[in-house]
Parts: sequence; C-alpha cells; structure tokens
Amino acid sequence: MNGSVTWRTRILGVLFVNLATMCWATNAVLGRWLRADIGPLTLTALRFTVAAAFFGILLRSRPPQERRYGKDKWWIMAMGLAGVVGFSPLLYLGLRYSTAVNCSLIQGFSPLITALIAGLIIQEPVSRRQLAGAVFGLIGVAGLLSRGSLTFLLELQFNPGDLILLAGAVVWAFYSVFGRRVMRHRSPVAATALSNFLSLPLIAAAAALELQHIPPNLRMGTIAAIVHICVVPTIIGYWSWNRAVRTLGAGGAMVFYNTLPLYGVILGAAFLDESLGVIHFVFGGLILGGGLWATLDRMGRRD
Repeated sequence: MNGSVTWRTRILGVLFVNLATMCWATNAVLGRWLRADIGPLTLTALRFTVAAAFFGILLRSRPPQERRYGKDKWWIMAMGLAGVVGFSPLLYLGLRYSTAVNCSLIQGFSPLITALIAGLIIQEPVSRRQLAGAVFGLIGVAGLLSRGSLTFLLELQFNPGDLILLAGAVVWAFYSVFGRRVMRHRSPVAATALSNFLSLPLIAAAAALELQHIPPNLRMGTIAAIVHICVVPTIIGYWSWNRAVRTLGAGGAMVFYNTLPLYGVILGAAFLDESLGVIHFVFGGLILGGGLWATLDRMGRRD
C-alpha cells in the first residue's frame, strides 16, 4: 500500500471515530435523562433489536463467507457479549446513580485500558506516542470537565455508580479489542451484525425479566429519546466505530474516545444554551491534539 493511500485511509478513520463519539455523546446525555422512565436492560434490548434488523439487511449484500461465523465465531461471540450484553447495560445502570461529569472522567481511562488489553490479547503494538496521546486526552478530559479547577477534582465525590461505569469502561475496551480481531477478516457491517445476532437473545431475555419490575413510562419525550438512541448512537455510532477500529486499530481508535465529553460540551452549547469559554477550547484542543499525535505515528507506517 503506498503512502498516499495510507494517509487517506487513516484520515478517513479519524473522521469515522469522531463521528462515532459525537453520536455517543448524545447517548450518555439521553441515557441519564431516561433513567426514571426505562430500565437499562430494556433500553439496551430495544436499541440492539433495531440495530440487528438494520445491519441484518446490510449483511445480505455482503459476500457469503462474511455471512458465516466460521472459525471467528468465538471472537464474534466475545465481541457481542462485551459490546451489547456488557457495556450498554453497565452504562445505563451507572448513569442511574452517578453523574454525567463522573461518567465522562471515568470514560477518559478507556484509551489507556484498551492499549494495554490490545497488547496482551491480540499482540497489537502500542507505541509511546499512543500512550502519550491517551494521557494527554485524559488530562484534557479532566481539565475540560473541571474547567481548569484543581479544587473541583480534589473534591469530586464518587459513588457506587462510578464503579459500575468503571466496569463498563473496561468492558468497552475488550469490545474494541475483540472487534479489531474479528475485522481482520470481515467488514464492519458483518462484524457488527453477527455480534448483535448472537447477543440479542441474551439481552432480550434479561429485559423480559426486568420489565416485570421496571415498567417503562412511554410518554412522548421518552419515545422520541428512545428512537434517537436506536438510530444515532446505535446504528450510526457502532458502524462508524467499527469502521474506524478496522483502519486505526483498537488502540488508535481509543485515543479519540476522550472526544466524548468534548462533543458533550459542544452539543450542550448548541442545544441547551450552555456557555463556551477559553477553557473549553484549550482542553478540547488537548483532547483532539493527543488523538492526532498518536494517530500520526501510525500514519507514518506502511500496512
């Protein structure tokens, strides 16, 4: 592969990973807003039922070998268990007890966790620039959410919901690593569809049990929020993320995961009239700069 193609491919991967995190920024906000209206397992089952149907339609146009589980079936199952059965319920459950600020800070650890797990499980090399980019991104997250106040960070209160969100961050790291392994031989569409198919019966059964104890409150606002979550963070977000992981690798994509709170701030300013200041541009630039710094290291290598 020549250098120019590599550069174009890497840049496209950066665009996809940022599209995914922008979509997921809306998921965290709405997940917190919906905490009293629908259970975490029910919301997860709804979003991935829609996703499985959508990606199943797309899968029909893929080559026959991509539609079979084959020798990758255990990796695909692990991918579905981590991304569908594990991460999403943990995220929504954690948001019932924790705050959006704590959630964003905890998610900031994901790039570091992913880099380590990728090296252990699939022997994906982790460069010092990747690790440095992840650390810079974490510093940017902390600065962005604290508005540059050390006192804010020192007085930050943690609760049991934070432990649930931390577990979710670890599970998401595993999802990214398993996805990277699966997409060595498959497209993002095939990887996403097949992993959803395997995990959907489990999450649907769990949701059926949950409904007996937490019936949903289906007012118009709740329905609109659920539809948004089913389409934007689930279909667009997951496909974009897996497309980026295939290009950048699990560690390369995860260095941009810290853009989640950055986009949360931008969306809050755009739709909720929340203020933007110099702090947001400084630490937001640190988040994006850390991701680009790490990715440029990979752009310089030939595949």
